[in-house]
Amino acid sequence: MTQTLRTPPHTAAAHHKRPFTRDPGQWEKESNRALRTGHVRDSTCSAACQPVLVHERTAWGWLTWTVPGDGTLPEVPQQIGVLTPASPHTRRLALRWLTRRPAQRVALDPVPGSLRFSAAAVALMTVVVGLLAICQGVPVDVALPAMLLAPLLAEYLPGRLDARADEHVRKVEGDGAVRYLQRLATLHTSLVQAAAGSDRYELRRSVEVGHNLLWDAADMLQTHDTLSASEGLITRERLMFQLADQVAQITERTAHEETADADQPVSPAGYWARTGRSSARRHLAARPTHHR
Repeated sequence: MTQTLRTPPHTAAAHHKRPFTRDPGQWEKESNRALRTGHVRDSTCSAACQPVLVHERTAWGWLTWTVPGDGTLPEVPQQIGVLTPASPHTRRLALRWLTRRPAQRVALDPVPGSLRFSAAAVALMTVVVGLLAICQGVPVDVALPAMLLAPLLAEYLPGRLDARADEHVRKVEGDGAVRYLQRLATLHTSLVQAAAGSDRYELRRSVEVGHNLLWDAADMLQTHDTLSASEGLITRERLMFQLADQVAQITERTAHEETADADQPVSPAGYWARTGRSSARRHLAARPTHHR
C-alpha cells in the first residue's frame, strides 16, 4: 500500500511557497526586468511563444517561475533545478551559466531561422576589424577565416556550454513532480539557513546530507513519474524530515545555552574560562567523527 506523502511542517512551509519569500521586492525587480525582454503569454500567442521566466537562485540550485499575466504571484515553479553536490566550484559556474538571461535573437528575413544578437554583433565587429587588418597588410587567407569563425563560435558555443553544464544539474518539470520537489526544497532550505554563519559540524553535515537527498529525489523525478518512484521518494522525504527535526533541536539548544550564559554574571576569571570552553566546543564540533 502506497503511503501518502506528507507536507512540510509549519516552521518551514514559508520557504519557496512564493517566489523570493525572504525578499519579496526582488520578485518585482526580476519580473519587470524579464518583461522588458519578453511578453506575458496569452490567448494571442502561438505555440512557439515562450513564457516570461524568472530564475530564483538558491544554494542548491534554482526555481524557475512563470510571470502570470494577471499580476499575481505564482505558486508552483515551472522548473526546479538541483545542482550536483559534488563540486562547489562547478556548482557555482553551472548555476550562473544556466540561469543567465535568455539570448536575444535577430530574425533573418530572407531565410527561415534567427541568429543570436551577440553573434550578429560579433559578425559586424569582425568584418570591420578584418577589413582594417587587411588594409594594414594582414594576409587575406588569415583574416577571412577569423572573420567567418568568430560569428559561428558566438552562435554555437553557448549551446555546447549549455550541454556541458547540464551534466551537473537535474531539472524537474511537470506539475506533480515539481510540487513534490518543492516540498523537499522547502525542508532543505531550512537546513541551509540554520547552518548559515554557524561553525557547528552537525549543521554543516546536515546541509550536505540534505543536498544529496534532494539530488537523489530530482534524479528519480527526472527519470520516473511520482507513482513509480513513490517508495524511494517517501524514504528520502522521511530522512529530510528527520534532518530538519534534528537541526531544529540543535538550534534551539544552542540558543538556550547562549541565553543562559548571557544571563549569568561572570568574573574576569570566569569569562576567560567560559571563552576557553566555548572555543573547545566549537573545535570539537567542527571535527568529523570517525567510526570504526
